[in-house]
Amino acid sequence: MNSDQEAAFQEFVTAQMDQLRGLAYLTCGDWQLAEDAVCTVLAKLYTRWKRVDRPDAYARTMVVRAAVDEVRRPWWRRERTAGDALPEPPASDGTPAVIDRLTVLDALRTLPVHQRAVLVLRYLEGRTVQETAEALRCPEGTVKTHTARGLARLRERLDVAEPMWHAANQGVAAAPGHIERAS
Repeated sequence: MNSDQEAAFQEFVTAQMDQLRGLAYLTCGDWQLAEDAVCTVLAKLYTRWKRVDRPDAYARTMVVRAAVDEVRRPWWRRERTAGDALPEPPASDGTPAVIDRLTVLDALRTLPVHQRAVLVLRYLEGRTVQETAEALRCPEGTVKTHTARGLARLRERLDVAEPMWHAANQGVAAAPGHIERAS
């Protein structure tokens, strides 16, 4: 890779890192697994940089796939760090928006990984059924089924007629792990 390509790759990583981490976290529900997924994808992207036409789309698709793979990997094959034993620091913001985001994230974590991945891609990334099917390498009918079942489960867990982010005109992930309501 020449110096111009290297500089372009570094700019891409700087610009996209937070969004990729947030997408991976929403898909797998664990910050360490999300970091692993993003690092794995960026290492692969680096070697393929000059051949990839749309690195942003490639990276988002590969991050979702890597996050799903991380969740599906058996626990005994994962590396464990000393930090895994430490409790997560509590969120002390207390504003209604933070509570809403945490409630939705907790509800998302209860979904099976494929339903979660479909909902993240469809409603937070704004992808079509076809784009989601391509990203997850599954038929469009499977995407529709996972969408319907995932939304039904979220409605049950959240005890609402429609999920919060969908009711607010499909909110977007503003920062890693945060769901904002669209205004």
